[in-house]
Amino acid sequence: MPAGSFVLYAVVFLSSVVTSKGDIGEFDEHWQKRKLISDAAAEATYRHDPLEVANGFNRAVHRSVEAEGASARREMLMMGTRKKKKFAGPCLATNPIDRCWRCRSDWATDRKRLARCAQGFGRNTTGGLKGKFYLVTDGTDDDVVNPRKGTLRWGVIQDEPLWIIFAKNMIIRLKEELMINSDKTIDGRGAQVRITDGAQLTVQFSHNVIIHNIHIHDIVLGKGGDVRDSPEHFGFRTQSDGDGITIFGSTNVWLDHLSLSNCQDGLIDVIAKSTGVTISNCHLTNHNDVMLFGSSDSFSEDQIMQITVAFNHFGRGLVQRMPRCRWGFFHVVNNDYTHWLMYAIGGSKNPTIISQGNRYIAPPNLAAKQITKQLGAEESEWKNWVWHSEDDLFMEGAFFTVTGGDIRTKFNKKDLIKPKPGTYVTRLTRFAGSIPCRPGKPC
Repeated sequence: MPAGSFVLYAVVFLSSVVTSKGDIGEFDEHWQKRKLISDAAAEATYRHDPLEVANGFNRAVHRSVEAEGASARREMLMMGTRKKKKFAGPCLATNPIDRCWRCRSDWATDRKRLARCAQGFGRNTTGGLKGKFYLVTDGTDDDVVNPRKGTLRWGVIQDEPLWIIFAKNMIIRLKEELMINSDKTIDGRGAQVRITDGAQLTVQFSHNVIIHNIHIHDIVLGKGGDVRDSPEHFGFRTQSDGDGITIFGSTNVWLDHLSLSNCQDGLIDVIAKSTGVTISNCHLTNHNDVMLFGSSDSFSEDQIMQITVAFNHFGRGLVQRMPRCRWGFFHVVNNDYTHWLMYAIGGSKNPTIISQGNRYIAPPNLAAKQITKQLGAEESEWKNWVWHSEDDLFMEGAFFTVTGGDIRTKFNKKDLIKPKPGTYVTRLTRFAGSIPCRPGKPC
């Protein structure tokens, strides 16, 4: 083997090792056990009828819109012709996730109602529903091996279920990546919580996690070193990537009403056999590689990956990967794509991408009107992939390249639920991102 080829092989091999181990310096007994549990959870979470999950989601949207009545539909049609402050007037919950909780004035005394509101592949996520409330009173992150009680880090590493809330507005600068254990809800309602200018949030070999209503921006590489991930275990971690959130080998994860921007790597990465994930009501801005779903072209175990991306606003300053998919099944539904510079949705290794009821507004660049980008494959290969578009709204010359593959799941066409069309997206995504919530009043 030529010397140059050997060096290239070594780099690729080492990169794959890092990806498979996910910043874990040593795969000790603790992490081996967590991986086995996570693999079993992934197999149990995987749905062999993913279209039924997509149909169930669309049913919920129909019920939500119909419940608002004719007057609300008229307001929706007028939305594009007049300016109106988002939070002025009576509470409007414009999609089924928000209708479940947002317009209730008792949200602060019934916070755990949120656990019944997920939709899509992450619909079974209940987070810390079965646990106590834990109040974050200390916004510092000085000691990542022995964190103080009252800090966010102390709460997320506990083994017991916890519903984590915040005593006041906070800016949290993470010294190293925040390792989020299973059965946790991070609930930022009632405070302005910003995680910024530090390391990322990591959900690794965990299950049943909700992250809700916080800002995550300007995340940088973690230096690595000893980091505690549970009360009884800490270990050496390599340098973290600088993502906003990494979901690694985890199941039943729901990200909702997050505002994300300007992280050093991706905003949201879902990799390493993660499945049962919903990303909803988020506002994403000012970033290059926005979302990565799937570890690598060689990691075929990501065929188990099933993700719902819904009601998000892909806004100013975004370049590509909204998302970039490998291997799995991805339901991209009722999102608002108002900005991209290169492309919106990309993929490799035959992912199934079902695009329904999205609004795509192309950039002025004539070379970037195409929404989709097939990566690492010739047309003779990707033309048989399953990339379908239904009831999407295309504006400013945007176009979606549909591929000719058939969905392998057999179903009765009479049972298919059509999505709400892209003309509804402005309304459905109107409150994307972190929202102001005051106790005693609807959000």
